[in-house]
Amino acid sequence: MELRHLRAFAVLAEEQHFGRAAVRLHIAQPALSQQIKQLEREFGVELVSRTTRRVELTEAGRRFAEHARAVLGSADRAAADMALVAAGQAGRVSVGFIGTATYDLLPLAAREVRDELPGIKLELHGELLSPRLLDGLRDGAYDLVVLRPDGIERPEIDEQVLRDERLIAVLPDRHALATRTKIDLVQLANEAFVMHFSGHRSSMHEHVLAACKEAGFRPREIVEVGETATLVVFVAAGLGVALVPEPVRSLALAGVAYVELTGAVTVGLAIATRAGETSPAVRRVAEIIVRRSASRRP
Repeated sequence: MELRHLRAFAVLAEEQHFGRAAVRLHIAQPALSQQIKQLEREFGVELVSRTTRRVELTEAGRRFAEHARAVLGSADRAAADMALVAAGQAGRVSVGFIGTATYDLLPLAAREVRDELPGIKLELHGELLSPRLLDGLRDGAYDLVVLRPDGIERPEIDEQVLRDERLIAVLPDRHALATRTKIDLVQLANEAFVMHFSGHRSSMHEHVLAACKEAGFRPREIVEVGETATLVVFVAAGLGVALVPEPVRSLALAGVAYVELTGAVTVGLAIATRAGETSPAVRRVAEIIVRRSASRRP
């Protein structure tokens, strides 16, 4: 049994006339008659009662017409759904964000995907560190990720820089410099620093150390944390100061002050997918993230 046979029978059931049904199907009347006979042979029952003027459905024909309409409806819905998938308007996309992009880029991009691509199921994972995002991208846990570029070439991953973000200082609101409009980074040389994990667990750790080295010092004490929100909480608790990308300002937390730095100290933000990614849905979501990121350039 083929879909074309089901469609032919459904049209015949509506028209109850071989000639009119054949015209609607754009086939010759003898060909239509052969398709119906083939169905009858396959099922071993008579589906239509033929007269010279019209066609009447038998009891079996009426029951089969219901099945035919249901199957054709499902097939049409499947075809329409596949067309949406091919156009990148349906499917599932898993996206991972570093912690500092969780607070501004994630909600903006997610809102736009929901508005523009309601057929896409978006799975969002925030407050992650770049090494974990890369591992998740490789093993298929994530379809695309937003992370800090480290300058290492990885043939299995396509990476595009989205923007550069200024680093700003996070100080306890009672700190002597908390009311300043801008400060020089070297003014924090004697402070304890709250930073993301060291080693290969976070790229921000090295970015902050490099900024301090450029300013002529190394933090006298380092308190390590895993999440950006925790980092800001620790600063509020008076455990040290921190450097974060400017979008973290949107994490408004009592007890801290965000203060700009003199000079242009920046870190990059990038989007990455597996090399040769072919999913139209992944490409559409990536386009929205790129667009939203550009609109938020400092």
